[in-house]
Amino acid sequence: MITLPGRSLASSLLAGARDLFFPAFCLGCGRQLGTGRPPLLCPDCRAALVFSHSPCCTCCGLPFPCGSDHLCGDCLQDLYGFDRACFAVLYSGPVPRLVQELKFLGRTTVLATMASLTVLSGAADRLTEPDLVLPVPLHPSRLRRRGFNQSLLIARACFPNWRARIDPDLLVRSRPTVPQTSLSGRSRRRNLRGAFALRRNDRLRNGRILLVDDVFTTGSTVRECVAVLRRAGAARIEVFTLSRSP
Repeated sequence: MITLPGRSLASSLLAGARDLFFPAFCLGCGRQLGTGRPPLLCPDCRAALVFSHSPCCTCCGLPFPCGSDHLCGDCLQDLYGFDRACFAVLYSGPVPRLVQELKFLGRTTVLATMASLTVLSGAADRLTEPDLVLPVPLHPSRLRRRGFNQSLLIARACFPNWRARIDPDLLVRSRPTVPQTSLSGRSRRRNLRGAFALRRNDRLRNGRILLVDDVFTTGSTVRECVAVLRRAGAARIEVFTLSRSP
């Protein structure tokens, strides 16, 4: 059939017209780009990306400066309680701006770039296929103010093949908390203690769970969520965050 080449030509012409009349700009620095295909980052901002890589912790993905893959000190103590965690890129270079534009400005156009970075990192290949995908929840009061849960949007964008397994209502934040960015590590743990709960736990017993969040900083949020999921009988818990603090 000759329709497919025609469609391809039409798509190319449409994309060319879009790039000409509606030029894309780098999400990291604002420089005009030659194409509107994600990731929407200029060469300099792409070069500043640090993808997850070896050597690293075989459990939490913490990057090491040299040597081979092994367990970090925190994971030797089973500090977090999950079976595995991975991330796409370090929270450096253009990544903080991407996260902040989604989280605080509601700029959902960054999601395609986040999904592209996840694919380029190969993070999904390191995950076990889950029974359920659970985004880290916001408290209802914060959700009303913000209008969306960024972790849910990231889960949908980065794992389209598992979209039917995403449950945004199972894990809930049962009390309001102070924003974590303003707190130290120990204060973060105190702030989140007892802040998460489950609406029901019948779907969790012996299940494989993927927990999704935007940034892994101290791990306090993940740790509290994992504890709730473990008590409900989850058999395997893995964590994906778009980024991780260096």
